[in-house]
Amino acid sequence: MLDCAPLHTEKNHMTFASFADFDLPQSLVQSLERAGFTTPTPIQAKAIPAQLQGRDILGIAQTGSGKTAAFALPILVGLMNSERRRKPLSVGALILAPTRELAVQIDEMIRAYAGSGRLTTALVLGGVSRSAQVQKLMRGVDIVVATPGRLLDLLEDRKIYLGDTSYLVLDEADRMLDMGFIAPVRKITAKCAAKRRTALFSATMAPEVEKLAASLLTDPVRVEAAPQGTTVTTVDQRVIFSGAKQKRDVLNTLLTDPDMTRVIVFARTKHGADRVSKNLAFDGHSVSAIHGNKSQGARQAALRDFRSGKVRLLVATDIAARGIDVPDISHVVNFDLPDDAENYIHRIGRTARNGASGSAISLVDGTEKSKLRDVEKLIRKTLPKSGEIAPPAGQAAPVAVDAPPATRRKAGGNAGKKPYAKARRKSGSKPWWATLDEKGAGGRREARDRA
Repeated sequence: MLDCAPLHTEKNHMTFASFADFDLPQSLVQSLERAGFTTPTPIQAKAIPAQLQGRDILGIAQTGSGKTAAFALPILVGLMNSERRRKPLSVGALILAPTRELAVQIDEMIRAYAGSGRLTTALVLGGVSRSAQVQKLMRGVDIVVATPGRLLDLLEDRKIYLGDTSYLVLDEADRMLDMGFIAPVRKITAKCAAKRRTALFSATMAPEVEKLAASLLTDPVRVEAAPQGTTVTTVDQRVIFSGAKQKRDVLNTLLTDPDMTRVIVFARTKHGADRVSKNLAFDGHSVSAIHGNKSQGARQAALRDFRSGKVRLLVATDIAARGIDVPDISHVVNFDLPDDAENYIHRIGRTARNGASGSAISLVDGTEKSKLRDVEKLIRKTLPKSGEIAPPAGQAAPVAVDAPPATRRKAGGNAGKKPYAKARRKSGSKPWWATLDEKGAGGRREARDRA
């Protein structure tokens, strides 16, 4: 068990109504105001004072709580107060993120916070030019935001030096664990200066993450903005039961709602995301897709189109569950429930950010009921459920998933066919993807895609 010491200071019990209350440099406060940041969030109010006093931080906060500013602002203050010049290849502060999207987002926000300050930043991540990154690092950089894979590659080739790195941040540590990055992270952190300030932030605190924190943090202050497994209270959540083949029609009916102005649709697999995206485009919607098979350039272009409003819909896999901070996302739709219930929390955290409200709708078929139970157990809440939704004017009423065959014939769809659940039982106990795998390479590709 990691022993986290409490922080007993008079300032720790103050109410921070603005960022100026942290005694930040005036230039930094002005940059924050220009970027639209005025009032600290709970995690910022708890984490920033401790770090300004030089303490290590173990932060637990749900997605969308403002963790980036919580660790970035103290780093910016420290670097601004330092007159030390960077040596070639050296780095003043290192921030590790599990995904490229999250790394890009952190870099953008740090540059917005810093404003016109004379601090240099560099992104180190895969999928883009390695030589351009090496060229920038040659001069020495104040802040590097990196994903573990590319950074470890540069370290092994001696293209970056971390011996002078006095600030280290691990963001979304639980996600790094899920993605198998713990071993690379340990190799990277071993190269950093022994005397440094370290912050580790995670949405959940699994035993493996706590063990990692114990090995990296010295006498840390533990700050927690919300209990683990909680969702943002301003997100309206509901479930619509639907047959797997009917989800496309249900989603199209939902999208007739004019309140669904900017929507992320989450699919479970990369191939599934492509299929949903192509169907939505065929049905007349403006849509982009983002997943691990796309190049970094294509992923960034999709995000730019979504952020600018050029497209209304973004279809994504869980690669975007933690790495997208786009303002005014009105709805999140889970076309498929995630395999890991914790990703449900991160998915719906893309909406209702910075105090706004939002909606999350999950389309659940007969094979996903156990996943729904896992989600409800994790969030300690029973979600409201329905079997049908009202159709737009001029269209036939949708058929509930459990409707009898006679009702289906009257509605004009799937006449004479058995309900989905009964047909599934008759076909045997094996899941559909196991049957596909027995048929050859196509099934194996699908299984790899799910993994």
